[in-house]
Amino acid sequence: MRPGFLQVTEIFYSIQGESTWMGLPCVFIRLTGCHLRCVYCDSEHAFYGGVPMSYDEILEAIRRYPCRTVEITGGEPLLQKNVIPLMELLLRQGYRVLLETSGALSIEAVPPPVIKVVDVKCPDSGAFPSFYFPNFRWLAPWDQLKFVIRSWRDFTWAVEFVRAMDLIGRWEVLFSPSHEEFSAQALARAILATGLPIRLQVQLHKYVHLAEDERMDPAVWDVIRSRRVPGPGSRAPGTQ
Repeated sequence: MRPGFLQVTEIFYSIQGESTWMGLPCVFIRLTGCHLRCVYCDSEHAFYGGVPMSYDEILEAIRRYPCRTVEITGGEPLLQKNVIPLMELLLRQGYRVLLETSGALSIEAVPPPVIKVVDVKCPDSGAFPSFYFPNFRWLAPWDQLKFVIRSWRDFTWAVEFVRAMDLIGRWEVLFSPSHEEFSAQALARAILATGLPIRLQVQLHKYVHLAEDERMDPAVWDVIRSRRVPGPGSRAPGTQ
């Protein structure tokens, strides 16, 4: 990708469904491409296709929405090196910037003020082991570590990882039940039994499901749809 451009799957405005920012309005920039294939992935439409958008076009798109919080997600957004200057630009423009990343790639170049929500893939994720351990060096106190739990094996492994890496008190630790695969109630009880201050997180956006015409500004949708490069399994932008 040439300098100043990113391959974008969609840009939309919705309720933040994960992390400690859950429930708040947020503009999402979903970049195209991912090198992992998690079995619970809900954004397979971002694996391929997308459209090239300049930084100016991305800024123009997000300015349409009455929101100063922006999350960059994917796919895996750190696969595109041009995302770093975009984060720096958004910060200079006064946006609160969140980054959702798989934890498999280095976060060293990510500007420190960016709030990083970093996955730690568990054994039954389909992408284990993939965590890049040097990332601990570059996590800021406001960053968060997320574990998606599909099984009791995942839960046991995640608790052992949290204890072994001494994560509590250093960063926010989130345990999220894989949607429709693991009981949130069972996970809540198990967290209580550990005695650890782990935050239970459900994927709120899967309960407050907004249709694509509620999430994406029609003008932005029209631009992306008209320039979209189709790929295997591609679908309309803005769908959950």
